[in-house]
Amino acid sequence: MNKFLLKALVLASVNIAIFADAQFRTRNRMDKLEDFDEQTFSWGFYLNGNKLDYRIVLNPRYGMNGNQNLVTSKESYSFGAGLIGKWRLSDYLDLRMEPGLQFAQRQLTFNTQSNDQYAAGTLTNPAFIPIPLTDKDRVREIKSTLVDIPVLLELHGQRWYNSRPYVAAGVNYIVNLQSNSDSTDDNMQQVFRSTTHNFAWSAEMGIQLYFNKFKLTPAIRGTFFMNNEKVADNATTPPYWTSAVSTLQTRAVFFMLKFE
Repeated sequence: MNKFLLKALVLASVNIAIFADAQFRTRNRMDKLEDFDEQTFSWGFYLNGNKLDYRIVLNPRYGMNGNQNLVTSKESYSFGAGLIGKWRLSDYLDLRMEPGLQFAQRQLTFNTQSNDQYAAGTLTNPAFIPIPLTDKDRVREIKSTLVDIPVLLELHGQRWYNSRPYVAAGVNYIVNLQSNSDSTDDNMQQVFRSTTHNFAWSAEMGIQLYFNKFKLTPAIRGTFFMNNEKVADNATTPPYWTSAVSTLQTRAVFFMLKFE
């Protein structure tokens, strides 16, 4: 269903672009929404498809077995929506805030049974009692509901008939409503914990298309978490899960349709 939604959004944007191109090739036609971008403040909303994955830096002892990575992630496709608030700074610069809600479900697989070799402990790592890892222990389905609040500085060119290209970049404050960060249970009880409050940076590019009643913007945005999202397992938990990971960071690509 999520992949179908993403394909539908892409197909819709392609059809709109073809229609717009046919319209923009006509030289003797009136520009639309001529005064729209002269407003100091403007508003809108957006719909998006997203692709989320994890960037993983592994612990060389517990996360690697020779050259083999013991922890892997599987990307997911989903959707989101949000609002747009824009403040015109100059003819070429706008400041945008686009709070939204993103949904995702990713998968982490821990093939870390070989860590049993460290059960006796080392000078820097305590001993532990090995346990056999079942499929329920190895695979973690991680559901996320993200409240994303990006603040972006937009640099755009001049209008060419009823279109205008732009690029934007900025920072995000992101709250994970399903982080489980306050849970006393950990991976021993099949509970994967991550940070609730996160910071990221984003870069975006797109083209603004002007119609009679509204402005439509197809855009692509990349968002990359800056902080480590990992919340360590309890001290008594064997090093099969978070001990195998040094750094865990979300990275995401959004395909967006904005309406203003």
